[in-house]
Amino acid sequence: MQASVSEVPPERGLILSYAPDAGREGLGALLALDDSLASLLRTTSEPALGQLRLAWWREALAKLDQTAAPAEPTLQWLERSVVGRGVPGQSLVPIVHGWEVLIEEERLDRAALERFGAGRAQLFLAAGIVMGADPGDPLLEAGQGWALADLAAHLTRSEEAEAARHMARPFLADATGRKWSRNGRALGAMTHLASMSLEDRSGAVGRVGRLLWHRLSGR
Repeated sequence: MQASVSEVPPERGLILSYAPDAGREGLGALLALDDSLASLLRTTSEPALGQLRLAWWREALAKLDQTAAPAEPTLQWLERSVVGRGVPGQSLVPIVHGWEVLIEEERLDRAALERFGAGRAQLFLAAGIVMGADPGDPLLEAGQGWALADLAAHLTRSEEAEAARHMARPFLADATGRKWSRNGRALGAMTHLASMSLEDRSGAVGRVGRLLWHRLSGR
């Protein structure tokens, strides 16, 4: 296992409040999926078992396009609030592939970090659809930067953590330098939080203040 993955961040409720009413449930479901995959890695010590459990998630997500969700709360939530709003279950499978990198790779080199970021970033693309974000919102860049910054905060090997931070910075600089549409601002807020986490200079009050300004201005 390459990382100790965090629990739900304290700003989660504030971020969800930024989402439009019609898309809030979908964003919550997607974040619950990400939390479930993080928890899976956190509670699995055997790589082979972890891969089996991730394979179950890959298959279950893909099947949401053809059959009803099984009796698993997050899958049912996704079926109702994400797949039911036009996002194919198959398009969520790369999120699992991203997390799987942490089990597959003994060392996280640049290629592995790129795979992780690109896979987990699909969460932002799916969330942008369910929330009705503007096509000009930098969803992919933001998602990659957010994923890498979050990973960097929990990697145990300092050289890997620094590599993840280094890769996250240009993505986050691009995404935080643009104005976000009103429907995309929940994701923009997540991006700003990720950017602030890299520097670790803003306390709780500073973070909340920055998020409030983003909610009002889109910047």
